[in-house]
Amino acid sequence: MTQDYPVKVVTGNDRKGQRIDILGHWRYLKFMPLSFASPKSLLRISTVHGLPDVLRDLGKDPSIILNDLGFEKTLFDHADNRITLAERGRLLESCAKAAGCPHFGLLVGERDGLDQLGIVGLLARHAPDVGTALRRLIRHFHLQAQGVDIGLAVDGGRALFSYAIAEKGVAGIDQAGDGAVAAQFNIMRELCGPDFKALAGWFVRPPPNNKEPYRDFFQISLKFDAPMYGLEFSSSWLTRRLPSTDEALAQLIAEKVSTLEKQKPEDFLESVRRLIQTALAFNHVDAKHIASMLGMHVRTYARRLRVNGTSHQELLDQTRMALAFRLLEHSAKDITEISELLGYSEARAFIRAFKRWTATTPARWRRHQAA
Repeated sequence: MTQDYPVKVVTGNDRKGQRIDILGHWRYLKFMPLSFASPKSLLRISTVHGLPDVLRDLGKDPSIILNDLGFEKTLFDHADNRITLAERGRLLESCAKAAGCPHFGLLVGERDGLDQLGIVGLLARHAPDVGTALRRLIRHFHLQAQGVDIGLAVDGGRALFSYAIAEKGVAGIDQAGDGAVAAQFNIMRELCGPDFKALAGWFVRPPPNNKEPYRDFFQISLKFDAPMYGLEFSSSWLTRRLPSTDEALAQLIAEKVSTLEKQKPEDFLESVRRLIQTALAFNHVDAKHIASMLGMHVRTYARRLRVNGTSHQELLDQTRMALAFRLLEHSAKDITEISELLGYSEARAFIRAFKRWTATTPARWRRHQAA
């Protein structure tokens, strides 16, 4: 049975004009998430299965656009065909430009749901309740897509189903993020029923010039320049029971997923980083909270991190650093707002930490990226 439980190196110039490593100290590179280091993160093409139909709806021939971009015309013929994260980003961004549709990724995501997640989506459908279904998706999502993190954070009466692209330098992040939130919305409606009501959609991107397509689909509050992509809803939905299913079939699905996990297990540190990243949404990032999410005592948690050559504080720093890069590059928030989102008591504390990581200030790093 499966268990349910909750870069590219960028360079810059120093004051003397010499080339420096913007990521700074080796100790931060040593334990950098694998998805940051690998430019070959793969995902199933089913995660953008609706792309050809969206192009047709917009009056474009998918085969011509795919050919112009260097993709095989058979790319979408089988749901298990794989594409790199970078290729998917380039595909979404290029299609948006070719179709003259800035919200192209949103339209693609509107056609996604549990069916596009293969056997992991089936496992979620056979959960006893919504909370368990989401935890199963999160636990096994790496079997469907690498370099992408999803998570679940709960803060009293609020919950956030989050999404983030972990690989650095990927094109089309806004397009992919828009689509991911739309897919999350569909997943929640599938699990909770047609009466599901969300509280807000979170988008890292700045507000688009035309918000109407977003308002029309979500019909909820929209939070742009957010710390991560995701769907916010009342935590009461997590306890909603799912319809009873065929227990024998559920067992077979669970055994298949368990076999896949043995072939391709997720690294413990990757699990911890994902939890920390999601917990930052509501600033619940102390070691005790993360340990409880993993179902272990805080001393056991600390011991397992030591065995892996790291600590909770070091992983928290790494996660904050990665999120800081993402916000500085893709959002319009100022340094004070970003420091608050990352859980720092004041902007000066964030600037000191950023200089420790990169040997430069957040403002200089942002200017360098925009140059």
